[in-house]
Amino acid sequence: MDQGNGQLRDQLGRLGFGGTGVGNLYRAISDEQAAATVEAAWDAGIRYFDTAPHYGLGLSERRMGEVLRSKPRKEFVLSTKVGRVLAPSPATQDAKDPDGFDVPAELRREWDPSEAGVRRSIEQSLERLGLDYIDIAYLHDPDVYSMEDAVKSALPALEKVRAEGLVRAIGVGTNTAGAALQCVEAANLDFLMLAGRFTMLEQPGSDGRPGEGLLDRCLELGTGVVSVGVYNSGILAKPELPSDAHYNYSQAPDEILERARQLASICKGHRVELPTAAIQFPFRHPAVVNVTVGASKPEQISESAGRMSAPVPDELWQDLQDRGLIPA
Repeated sequence: MDQGNGQLRDQLGRLGFGGTGVGNLYRAISDEQAAATVEAAWDAGIRYFDTAPHYGLGLSERRMGEVLRSKPRKEFVLSTKVGRVLAPSPATQDAKDPDGFDVPAELRREWDPSEAGVRRSIEQSLERLGLDYIDIAYLHDPDVYSMEDAVKSALPALEKVRAEGLVRAIGVGTNTAGAALQCVEAANLDFLMLAGRFTMLEQPGSDGRPGEGLLDRCLELGTGVVSVGVYNSGILAKPELPSDAHYNYSQAPDEILERARQLASICKGHRVELPTAAIQFPFRHPAVVNVTVGASKPEQISESAGRMSAPVPDELWQDLQDRGLIPA
């Protein structure tokens, strides 16, 4: 970890705002609703904001920048991603984005892990954001494209732009624990954004999953972990589980649904709602420095902030450990 980033890490706070929702993930929202949601995050005391070119083909960056430009720049931390560069796509401009965002496909994503691509991505993001600098640049989903390119090209490029002061800190954002571990070992990363792999239902290395020892290694190296996807795409997001709950963006298998119901029942016995436990669970490991959640409505922000500050007794965690539902 870069030694100058202790202050940056502290500035993240416990709760961050993720920009997928304001990028029209799954459904379109108005500019006004997006702005109100980002403002609600600020009003709730959130000072870490994360976005990416991928989110709505730049829409999330534009909307987030529109609000954050009115805030004192030194009072918030902003991260975005590199790896996917946006290019004009006249052939698809009349179609919808095929990657889940409700926006016209006027642009296309191009994987470019080269140093030139990393620099171009940062420059494009700054233009869309309308801000002078980015605090954290994450390499986005290298496992989806090429881990070899990531290790040989993109990560060294990120280390170079950090050394030049173009960004304050660097990291990797991925939902694959094994890929995360490979990147953590390959480069001097300040942060790791880990999506959906350290939750009440899933931890790196558990049940034979890849990435065993990932969080311990991050702690040893001084790489701060930003935990996202803490609800595993919905199954941990409600106090009472519906039968059609989603896990990792698909219908939850029966065994996962049953385990989640056990978690919910035990939480209820301790007078804690399941999503409250889920949003606070990542802090059980000292490598985790922040939990970032998305929102597309102001009230979702208020709910998340309330859950993050709600009391969760140590007896709940101990009970879950004793029953083998979470690791010690």
